[in-house]
Amino acid sequence: MTTLSTKRRTPTLTVGAVLVGLVVLLAFVSFLWTPHDPTRVDAAVRLLGPTGDYLLGTDKFGRDLVSQIMVGARTTLYVGVVAVGVAAVIGTPLGILAAMGPRWLGEFVMRVNDLVLAFPALLLAIMFGAVYGASTLTAMIAIGIATVPSFARIARSGTLQVMSTEYVLAARAAGRSRFAIARRHVLPNIAGLLIVQSSVSFAIAVLAEAALSFLGFGTRPPTPSWGRMLQESQELLAVEPRLALVPGIAIAIAVLGFNLLGDGLRDRLDPRLAGRR
Repeated sequence: MTTLSTKRRTPTLTVGAVLVGLVVLLAFVSFLWTPHDPTRVDAAVRLLGPTGDYLLGTDKFGRDLVSQIMVGARTTLYVGVVAVGVAAVIGTPLGILAAMGPRWLGEFVMRVNDLVLAFPALLLAIMFGAVYGASTLTAMIAIGIATVPSFARIARSGTLQVMSTEYVLAARAAGRSRFAIARRHVLPNIAGLLIVQSSVSFAIAVLAEAALSFLGFGTRPPTPSWGRMLQESQELLAVEPRLALVPGIAIAIAVLGFNLLGDGLRDRLDPRLAGRR
């Protein structure tokens, strides 16, 4: 007999988890070991093709591409975790407040939310970089703030559904406070939605960080970054496309992995979708 867990296991979730796991593994291993120093400049081996010592070759400064990809994965995950964490910590309470508070307060919160939503993450990060200086911290905060509206909308929508259930009506009739209802009933029931949104937002953060580093508003040298690797390779694109393909494929794998993971988690955690299988 097929179990519910087997029915709800999807190839999308498996593939997404494998791709994300690969990125996480690269980042973790980079703390313990890299084939070469990713920041070491060696003119004697610049633009070297793949060899036994340099599996993916070297860039125009003689730095090992494999080592840069490994440390770049660490930077990418660091930015994603902090940016999504900022968005979730700010956006989730705002969404719950908009759903459970007075109507005027909910309207005010969501209109401010719409105003922030009008600014794309990339534009907001460029503005922050111009005012406070380009850095990894600036990129993380800007991306996190730009992602707050997504969490607020998801949290508000889920909260409204939970508040219409009979057990919440019973809790309100029993005199439980709004805070107690939000903590004991709302948060556990919207956790699945927030997890899926976190995965999707992580993919957006990866792209935004790469774009910011490409434009010079993200992670500063000498810290390796996939976006800056793309930027440094553009002048040699015609003669050494490998320099752009390596970080480009790394970014594509990370974004695809988090998007597939989000889709798979949605299919697994949403009972309405599971019931259609």
